[in-house]
Amino acid sequence: SISLLALATPARSDEPPPDEDLRAQLRLTMAQLARHEAELQGLKAQLAARVEPPPAPRTEEHWYDRIHIRGYTQVRYNLPGAVRNEKLINEQADRSLGGNGGFLIRRARLIVFGDIHPRVSIYLQPDFASVIGEQLGVGILRDWYADVFLDRKKEFRLRIGQSKVPFGFENMQSSQNRLPLDRNDALNSAVKDERDLGIFFYWAPDHIRKRFKYLVDSGLKGSGDFGVVGVGIYNGQTANKIELNKYPHAVLRVTWPFEIGNQILEIGGGGYYGVATVKTEAAPDGIPFTSTRKNNTFQDGRGHVTVVLYPKPFGFVFEYN
Repeated sequence: SISLLALATPARSDEPPPDEDLRAQLRLTMAQLARHEAELQGLKAQLAARVEPPPAPRTEEHWYDRIHIRGYTQVRYNLPGAVRNEKLINEQADRSLGGNGGFLIRRARLIVFGDIHPRVSIYLQPDFASVIGEQLGVGILRDWYADVFLDRKKEFRLRIGQSKVPFGFENMQSSQNRLPLDRNDALNSAVKDERDLGIFFYWAPDHIRKRFKYLVDSGLKGSGDFGVVGVGIYNGQTANKIELNKYPHAVLRVTWPFEIGNQILEIGGGGYYGVATVKTEAAPDGIPFTSTRKNNTFQDGRGHVTVVLYPKPFGFVFEYN
């Protein structure tokens, strides 16, 4: 019959075997899947480029997050017999001089500082190594002031409170980074403890403020940022002393750190003037002071010049007043 004849007809030699046809279809399907996968990845990339990432969660900043605490201590020991004159004393610096010497906490500072507002910063520094009479380790106020910045770049500012009087270079240096433990008497005798209560105006361009900061942070023993120009008025009776007359002191200081090659040369000068009143009392040796004036008041004024070549590797400090 015809059906039997069709089954008996041998396969044509030019037709591929059934398994080869399946493999071809599989390869075609895999290639098509690969194309679809590539297109899908491209669409995902385009979508990611168009969609912005979600903003990071904002954390609320508090004023106390911007307040910092630091401090330092300096301890001395004078060898017995190193100072042969027992009457050689230093009321303003090393109180362990004279007598039998011994150990002395020269400074014990605890500093609280920071920004309480974008344009207001505070600096509070008590010292717990002061001396009153025979009592050591007395806490006393050194710095207690606020800086009020008058512009966004913080080039102009007012310093209000008890702070350093801008007179000289070594007087401005912090005791924690100055090379000698104590300052020279020539300029330091102008303002006892370097500080007084008043209001001061400071100005320095932004790039010079950064230079002042570099001179401290790099270990070059800079004086700190007291402006290119510093001017102000203060009591004139020195720190932690009540004003004894109605005339304040006025002070002016101008300085500029020049870049010369790889070194920095700072040249400055200034002065102060006012009226000071001396409070008569018994001297350390028990002999009372005597005065030739009725009200113990006199004119008090000084001027100074400063030249500092910062050490890279060698330098010098010259001051005259």
